[in-house]
Amino acid sequence: MITTIALLELSSIASGFETEDAMLKAGAVDLILARTICSGKYLIIVSGDVDAVKASIAAGKQTGTGYIVDELVIPHVHPSIFPALTASVDLPPERRDALGIVETFSAASAISGADVACKTADIVLFRLHLAMAIGGKGYFCFTGDVASVRAAVDAAVDSVSQTGLLAGKSIIPRPRQDLFKEIL
Repeated sequence: MITTIALLELSSIASGFETEDAMLKAGAVDLILARTICSGKYLIIVSGDVDAVKASIAAGKQTGTGYIVDELVIPHVHPSIFPALTASVDLPPERRDALGIVETFSAASAISGADVACKTADIVLFRLHLAMAIGGKGYFCFTGDVASVRAAVDAAVDSVSQTGLLAGKSIIPRPRQDLFKEIL
């Protein structure tokens, strides 16, 4: 079972490819995402058991020295993070309730905020969008009853605000179902 997620964001695309290779060779990790992102940076996300991910991140940090913009390691990450990252969450109309949205200024803060939100309340995280075509920002969307969505937004906002990377938040108690089509 995947228990840990880690991220490195680099300011150099060339160094990003080299760092990705070093990370994959250093530990038995799964590559979740590796791509160029807005403003000419490179994002790498891996997962696996704690020791493998730590070895992978250590190798990545050594290889990417001088180009690392941000990093993140979350042991015991909430399992909802992975399907939301890959846009593989099935959200039938009967599960669409109040809508919570949290926007951050970085990919790492979006993942950590989403993890906190999922661990705080009974919500369904269905979208975790990182840095592509949004100026390097991140955002995540979830649904649940109004009280759960409010609790999850509050917890995520508190967490992300500690790093100064909160860009915005919204709670929509009774969204029109057409709105979900835009997000899904």
